[in-house]
Amino acid sequence: MTTTALPLNQQIVVVTGGARGLGAAITKTFLSQGAKVVINYHSSKEAAETLAAQHPGQALAVEADIRDRHAVEELISTAASHFGGPVTTVINNALVDFVFNGDARAKATEITYEALTQQFEGAVKGSLNVIQAAQPGMAKAGFGRIINIGTNLFQHPVVPYHDYTAAKAALLSLTRTFADDLGPAGITVNMVSGGLLRTTDASAATPEAVFEGIAAGTPLRQVSTPEELADTLLFFASPWARGVTGQNLIVDGGLVKG
Repeated sequence: MTTTALPLNQQIVVVTGGARGLGAAITKTFLSQGAKVVINYHSSKEAAETLAAQHPGQALAVEADIRDRHAVEELISTAASHFGGPVTTVINNALVDFVFNGDARAKATEITYEALTQQFEGAVKGSLNVIQAAQPGMAKAGFGRIINIGTNLFQHPVVPYHDYTAAKAALLSLTRTFADDLGPAGITVNMVSGGLLRTTDASAATPEAVFEGIAAGTPLRQVSTPEELADTLLFFASPWARGVTGQNLIVDGGLVKG
């Protein structure tokens, strides 16, 4: 019999890039609901271990470069072994080597294919590695929740970050096509797309004028926080979303419609 829903407090969750910024907010949000959380990190060892230590028995910090398939396989195996069951939920959040600074971005006449490839390695290859490593355990359990972090920039490029935006657009495509392939095994695949968040390590370099301009364009007249975006992930992971897959939910204070 296929499992169609699993309460949040029974889920084993892997959050890639889960130690800082949006990732830390996601980690804390799932921990607050009683989930077991694996805090994946690449360079933020101290932050990851400090956060895990604040939740003994419920959180575990594990290093892995998501671009390295072998490291990801070890990540998923370690998570399952430590918590005594398969990983049920994956949050593909890790952002590889990118800072949101519109003044410093490469323009259309300057951007290189290598820059695009670098972002594809993190957003697409990294997510692919994590999904494929976790899929066998999810399929065996008859339950899986995959949530990819996207962006509203490919619908409303208020700042045209060519490399980052193209990679996230490709990840949205995989979200929808993977939903079809994995659905029969009880695995849903969805995306949550934020706008500029106030504030993460990646957005700290953003000029204040940009924050103000975005806030003025939203119905809520404010820039979304990492915590506000993190809260919405609970829906896609929860039993309430058992009939939802292949979707992209935009969380940006209403700046982008649909």
